[in-house]
Amino acid sequence: MIVCCGEALIDMIRSTDRSGKDVFKPHAGGAVFNTAIALGRLGISAHFLSGVSTDLFGKILLDELHKSNVVTDLVIRSDRPTTLAFVELLNGQATYSFYDENTAGRMLDLMDLPMIPQASQALYFGGISLINEPAADFYLALAIRESGKHVIVADPNIRANFILDEKRYRARLDQLIPCVDILKVSEEDLNWIVPGDTTQIEKANKLREKGPKVVILTRGGEGACALFGDAMQIEVPARKAKVVDTVGAGDTFNAGFLASLSRDGLLDRGCIAELGQSDLMRALEYGAKVAAVTVSRPGANPPWAHEIADA
Repeated sequence: MIVCCGEALIDMIRSTDRSGKDVFKPHAGGAVFNTAIALGRLGISAHFLSGVSTDLFGKILLDELHKSNVVTDLVIRSDRPTTLAFVELLNGQATYSFYDENTAGRMLDLMDLPMIPQASQALYFGGISLINEPAADFYLALAIRESGKHVIVADPNIRANFILDEKRYRARLDQLIPCVDILKVSEEDLNWIVPGDTTQIEKANKLREKGPKVVILTRGGEGACALFGDAMQIEVPARKAKVVDTVGAGDTFNAGFLASLSRDGLLDRGCIAELGQSDLMRALEYGAKVAAVTVSRPGANPPWAHEIADA
């Protein structure tokens, strides 16, 4: 059982109608939401923890979670509006403009912190839910509280244009990273978190020295690598795919990686520090395989387990 803790929002994606006019179509999304959906579709017991509105968009979000077998008993409902993200696609790459003032997902209070089921293997955090307060402090407090009980996984998935107070955000990451067991960063994330002219492997090792047992670095079309153990490093290539767009690719990769560890019985605090090369290689390869399906079709549309089996 994996608890995905973070944002659920509506991606407003530009398209054209039958007359050729530009329109924005709503799609359920959010980095942590996408990972929960992908885990559910891959057959992993996934629970979702977030603030979700009682409005029309909130209903869409819950319906999508249920369709993908994600359990929503930890969702915190309110009548505040749903966060909207207007998405522009340029050569398949997505850029985002967020509307997140006074929303159900953002206005979470520390008094709302729920009890996490003992059966949970891991808690997963990330995305814009780590940026804006009070939700950001809500998720940080939850990660710190649960870090001695469950595996903590995080993917900052940094959106620099969304950060209004960089100093506070960096301070929050400095508190979060030491309690994380598995940290995943993209090249862009890594260069933002650890600025400077050193190599990416050196930067990733700096993050691992702060506490994570495993640091995963994704490199888009160049694949991914993991740093672990006593300065060990492994790499896997990206799977070949005809890329339609990259929306949700990293979120789906994370789900595939965690699904592999879960199925192998390795998503446990006692096992993470002892993960071997073959264990991580299988997890990275499965994450790449799952992500390759997502980028081959429009939007964040993770594959179901049978699609991966047939691939």
